[in-house]
Amino acid sequence: MRGPALKWLKREVLPGWQLYLFLIPATVYIIIFAYVPMAGVQIAFKNYNFNLGIWGSEWIGLDNFRRFFDSYQFTSLIWNTISLSMYSLLISFPLPILFALVLNSFTGQKFKKIVQSVSYMPHFISTVVIVGMLVQLFNPRTGAFGALYTFFSGELLADAFANPGAFQHLYVWSGIWQGIGWSSIIYIAALSSVDEHLHEAAQIDGASRLQRVRHIDFPSILPTATIMLILAVGNIMEVGFEKVFLMQNELNISKSEVISTYVYKVGLTIGSGDFSFATAIGLFNSLINFVLLIMVNYAAKKFSDTSLW
Repeated sequence: MRGPALKWLKREVLPGWQLYLFLIPATVYIIIFAYVPMAGVQIAFKNYNFNLGIWGSEWIGLDNFRRFFDSYQFTSLIWNTISLSMYSLLISFPLPILFALVLNSFTGQKFKKIVQSVSYMPHFISTVVIVGMLVQLFNPRTGAFGALYTFFSGELLADAFANPGAFQHLYVWSGIWQGIGWSSIIYIAALSSVDEHLHEAAQIDGASRLQRVRHIDFPSILPTATIMLILAVGNIMEVGFEKVFLMQNELNISKSEVISTYVYKVGLTIGSGDFSFATAIGLFNSLINFVLLIMVNYAAKKFSDTSLW
């Protein structure tokens, strides 16, 4: 190693060689578990045969993709996935920001810590428990919500899990309850770095609390919110598999069948095991996310000073 490369090594790497040493395990982990498995993506373009292996299976090009596009479930899967993701994004993205702004406006530190702790707790409840709580809560006969509805109306509440139209509402709003506190942490951290002298100067000028939130607090977290929005849109086709699958049944499947659950059923359930078809669907899903990420990042970079790259 000679010339500019050696000079760069001595100037940039050697002074902090201990830090680079700590990066080695993480780098090896990412290479083994993130990059090496990418070789398996070629299954999407093959008629995968377990006995022949990945490299020995027949190459069929884009046939698996055409099969998915021609499937009668294609339209419903795309619509269910996008509508559920957009609904969740439109609700779950702004509410943590609003929660952080409201919480930051309180002056009592003890009250703020209690509210933060209470709002963080649901995040640590497992998905299985959350779905179990929903089933019990909305049970038409024994659930708390069902009992209250029957008490005040005199009629038996219809089973929410048997109603396809209620599926998205249950999924999204239970997710809000579980994640709003945890999602607000990054915004609360950004607000903590705001210089108090700005608020003092604004108060001297006669600014109200709402005006200070609008002109001081909100601009301070806007770059963070932009980055979070880019990442969220880049995962818009990735609907949480576990929760959807646990809430899914034969009665609401017309609205609850999304790409992630369909891939699982096609590729891994007994009697299906069509690895090539499932991989093709998953690859298509990832490509859509990648294109959306590039587009949103480009728009953010064009209209603001904040972007991923």
